[in-house]
Amino acid sequence: MRAVTSAGAGSYRKIYAVVRRIPRGRVATYGQVAALAGLPGHARQVGYALHALPEAEDVPWHRVVNAQGGVSPRSEPGWEGVQRQLLEREGVPFDAAGRIPLAERQWRPRGAGGKGRTRRSEAARGRR
Repeated sequence: MRAVTSAGAGSYRKIYAVVRRIPRGRVATYGQVAALAGLPGHARQVGYALHALPEAEDVPWHRVVNAQGGVSPRSEPGWEGVQRQLLEREGVPFDAAGRIPLAERQWRPRGAGGKGRTRRSEAARGRR
């Protein structure tokens, strides 16, 4: 486990809060988690935070994958298999190359990246 500085602890709490919101059967990328935690461009910091995660924490770390939909290698052998198993138990599929189809399985939180409304939803409400 990595030591966490007090400055990093605040960022890690934000990262863990985002990861806790990822629903079963969905995944998010490291970069996506960073952006949602208010740390755009800091995907690596998400990896450091998840590596430092205390075992007693209730954070579904296994739902965070790389930008290609793959399970990233770990410093400790075997954890990639554990992550894949946990995701498969939640119904997340992997293709022959070991990647998750992000187009269908990536978590898309409401309101992320804007007001959460689309032109279509506004039209359905009567074009306010």
